Amino acid sequence: MKEKNIQRSLFTDNEKRDLFFFEKKNRERGYQLIAGIDEAGRGPLAGPVVASAVILPIDVEIDGLTDSKKVSPSKRDFLFDEIREKALAIGTAIVDNDKIDSINILQATLLAMKKAVEELSPLPHYLLIDGISPINTNIPLETIKKGDSLSYSIAAASIIAKVTRDRLMVEYDRKYPQYGFSSHKGYGAKSHMEAIIKHGPSPIHRKSFSGVKEYVK
Repeated sequence: MKEKNIQRSLFTDNEKRDLFFFEKKNRERGYQLIAGIDEAGRGPLAGPVVASAVILPIDVEIDGLTDSKKVSPSKRDFLFDEIREKALAIGTAIVDNDKIDSINILQATLLAMKKAVEELSPLPHYLLIDGISPINTNIPLETIKKGDSLSYSIAAASIIAKVTRDRLMVEYDRKYPQYGFSSHKGYGAKSHMEAIIKHGPSPIHRKSFSGVKEYVK
């Protein structure tokens, strides 16, 4: 029987201090392989959304691991390598801008998360998902607001997703240098908006997004 999805938004101080709280709690319930899931790239005007799912050993030590938004690019690169070395399994999925335009960014994000989980080997017994939206799966799961700051597994997934996406945007910068993707990664920086106005949208721009759709010919 599929377990009812659980959403948590309030935590005690003790829970906040233990970034393995959710992993330990669910291992005590019988779920041994627990994956954290997060995404990068919901807000940009260009490029894909990337999701990652990570299964870590219990109590693994990765110094400085936290929400990718709180970590410098150089530290993220270091953590990326360490997570890949120490994780039991990692799954990553990319959903491109055309699919985002077709099904909307929320559905594209959930699709990327689902695909990332399906890339895991072995498959997890339980999922911890950053945010409030569950994915379509038979695997029991829990959604956690600000989970990338509250769960080691989700934090690891946020690093993998962020670094993977940033590296893709650097590659796109070489292909479309007039937009400056390597600096802003597709977000709505002033220089990016000016480039869209001057050159029009590139093939990787999200044509359904405000700030881009106005310049689609």
